[in-house]
Amino acid sequence: MPRSIPVYSSRWLRAVEAERHYLAGVGAGDVVAVLLPNRIEIITTMYAAWALGATLTPVNPALTDDEVRYQLEDSTTRALVGNDRAGNLARAQNISFVDVDSEQHRGEGVQMGVGRAIPGPDAHSAPALIVYTSGTTGRPKGCVLTHRNIDRMSAAIVTACELGDADTSLLVLPLFHCNGLVVGTVAPLRAGGNVHVAPRFSPDTFWDNVERVRPTYFSAVPTMYSLLADRGPTDRDVSSLRFVICGAAPMPAGLIASFESTFHVPIVEGYGLSECTVAATINPPSGLRKPGTVGIALPGVDIAIRTPDGPSTHPGRTGEVLVRGETVMQGYLGLPEITDNTIRDGWLHTGDVGVVDSDGYLVLVDRLKDMIIRGGENIAPSEIEHVLQLHPDVLEAAVIGEEHPVYGEVPVAHVVARAGRTIFVDELEAHCERSLAKYKRPSRMVVHDALPKNAVGKIAKKDLR
Repeated sequence: MPRSIPVYSSRWLRAVEAERHYLAGVGAGDVVAVLLPNRIEIITTMYAAWALGATLTPVNPALTDDEVRYQLEDSTTRALVGNDRAGNLARAQNISFVDVDSEQHRGEGVQMGVGRAIPGPDAHSAPALIVYTSGTTGRPKGCVLTHRNIDRMSAAIVTACELGDADTSLLVLPLFHCNGLVVGTVAPLRAGGNVHVAPRFSPDTFWDNVERVRPTYFSAVPTMYSLLADRGPTDRDVSSLRFVICGAAPMPAGLIASFESTFHVPIVEGYGLSECTVAATINPPSGLRKPGTVGIALPGVDIAIRTPDGPSTHPGRTGEVLVRGETVMQGYLGLPEITDNTIRDGWLHTGDVGVVDSDGYLVLVDRLKDMIIRGGENIAPSEIEHVLQLHPDVLEAAVIGEEHPVYGEVPVAHVVARAGRTIFVDELEAHCERSLAKYKRPSRMVVHDALPKNAVGKIAKKDLR
């Protein structure tokens, strides 16, 4: 194991060595992509890439082939790890392919071992992850997270959540997000604890898994907690849980109270985004928790509110939430102008509106962006609008979020037909199905004669809402 690359923990190194065997030819500065549903190979590939001096870019398996190809090309991926689908994409892109379902790969087995890697003086500035996030400009942007970012974030989570070698994380969130990779994986392993990769989330079998695995915490999104709470109490033993974490979208205080009173497990709500390596604030598990807030700043992180006079830490000021610290990303891959507009004077401009109370707890008020959060997944309306406007019958399109009892929000498309043409909703839905992942597709289409505009001719989405 090279001494120049930080691994953050002394576990799983034999599994890493097994994975490195299949990444022959990958070296410092290369990018390795992994396209899989939640499996242990995502984690071992991540550590193996780091050990080789390479960067990992995890790919959402729900993306269409076109969307995957975009990420592979934008990140200049050198090798793709996955199964049959990944193999077809790798061959089409002329990049190396590692088949995790091959007989040879399975024959290696995955064994946990003990070892240690010590970071060198220059390792922390190297890219560790390129995590793609939807943006209001349409195409997903690659957040470049360095080893310093991962190091500081995982250390902050260990401290804030008081993680130790007795802790076990149950991974239910997708591992193409940095929440699952950092909060759910790197942090507990760094503390000497364990990680269990759960199968696809199902409220019908979830508590069975908790009873069997005996985790001390897991991280989930409000939709998951809503589905669990709706089913009421369980007769499974969930006493191993010290706390559970909620992120990705604001969680109603009433849902927090319902879940905690039903299952007698405290919910720790936090806030962050990929651009700051997933988290910026958290309600402390063993300190004062304030439902309706997203907690206090993590160790090493500064939170401020943007005001006309500059960043303010005074309580009661409402404005854009700013984040500063060594967890803030290096930048957006290949997008220096957007990076410079997002990170100014060391402050990450989040696009969210909030207010800090007298105890330092952040309350989210609104979003500056039009981002739709469906079940914890960020959806950029402009990406859907771009696809809709490629249809020959569509003149204009506007996508907004509509409240949903389970997912929180779902995208709804408002469209106008070109002159002399007619929009058939079923045809437009089929068009979206070919180009957009299922979770991004509009839940319904509304056809208008015209869309409302403001004084300068811009579509007034607030009127559509």
